[in-house]
Amino acid sequence: MKWTIIGLGNPEEKYVGTRHNAGRDFLKALKDDLGDSAKVIIPEEYMNNSGRAVKPVVKSVKAAEHLVVLHDDLDLPLGVVKLSFGRGSGGHKGVESVQRAVKTKNFVRVRIGVSAERAKGRVKKFDVLSKFRPGEQAGINVAKKNVKDALKLLLSEGLEKAMGEIHAR
Repeated sequence: MKWTIIGLGNPEEKYVGTRHNAGRDFLKALKDDLGDSAKVIIPEEYMNNSGRAVKPVVKSVKAAEHLVVLHDDLDLPLGVVKLSFGRGSGGHKGVESVQRAVKTKNFVRVRIGVSAERAKGRVKKFDVLSKFRPGEQAGINVAKKNVKDALKLLLSEGLEKAMGEIHAR
């Protein structure tokens, strides 16, 4: 079965480059690298209504097992990418919308860290609608590479291989 990948974010130009748009912005940047190996959805819905874009494409709980949702995660430092399957939303309203639409939490989440690390490994959280700062470009580049690698591994070798390699970074 072919994978369906959705990048969560807001459609208006004013949200491009914000932390909350990481899923949408990253998928737009990487979609050509994926070729025909997956169906890519870049919703014209706002974050909290993301499920509307998924519902017409993912029509069963079984089909949801081949859904990949890219989204921002304020609890992870910039550059860190984590994959999970069958877990709760973590309070992310876009993920909650997708869960309601597909009637399950059994799908892959690619969580993209968007916060800055501070001393002693703590994470400095930002307003989700704030733009990335120019000094954060290196972290954004690392995150994009990690997301690209995660998606390519997922599509070619499966979830466990992708999780093992990406989480080891």
